Amino acid sequence: MKELKGIQYLERKPRIQLERNPLIVLIHGYGSNEADLFSFAEDLPDEFHVVSVQGIHALAPDMYAWYEIDFVNMEKFNNVPQGIESRNQLVEFIDGFTTENQLDKENVWLCGFSQGAILSYAIALNFPEKVKHIACLSGYPEPNFIGEFNLELDYSQLDFFISHGVDDMVIPVEWGRKGNPILDELGIKNEYHEYRSGHGIVPQNYWDLMSWMKKS
Repeated sequence: MKELKGIQYLERKPRIQLERNPLIVLIHGYGSNEADLFSFAEDLPDEFHVVSVQGIHALAPDMYAWYEIDFVNMEKFNNVPQGIESRNQLVEFIDGFTTENQLDKENVWLCGFSQGAILSYAIALNFPEKVKHIACLSGYPEPNFIGEFNLELDYSQLDFFISHGVDDMVIPVEWGRKGNPILDELGIKNEYHEYRSGHGIVPQNYWDLMSWMKKS
């Protein structure tokens, strides 16, 4: 395990070395860890520098979060200051990692599940110059982490893949469906998929994600 800007991570270096390789950052969900989405690494394109990051808040051994959740008080469901802190820290991590490894800053990918997807929305819609392709799996755009849209920002290069399970009991599919209209309104390229599944990634979801990555 390595660490940069206060964030620990696992990495798979590019199998094909380019002058400037693209970076993909895998961001896990609440109660998981960096090993979870790192299982994607073997199937990701050979030119990718793959990094799977660990949440900065420890919940229990091998269980981490990007922000705490209050399951009792739904009005304070998300710890907003922690979420914003994690969003900003991930942006600093991306800046530091691309510089340190001489990667292509114009071709940064995010792939987040659940909390990781929520933060991926927040990073892309607040700092669109930092990322290009964003996969949001079983998440939703959280207004508290995004804030007011700054229409002076250039969203034109962004490209989203969004997926959700219709039987998701953790994050309702109705929440997940909020992303597509927002992105359409901002003129952001996106594709939206639903699956007969719960809060997880079924094989068809995974295949569609890999297909999107290869054509993007």
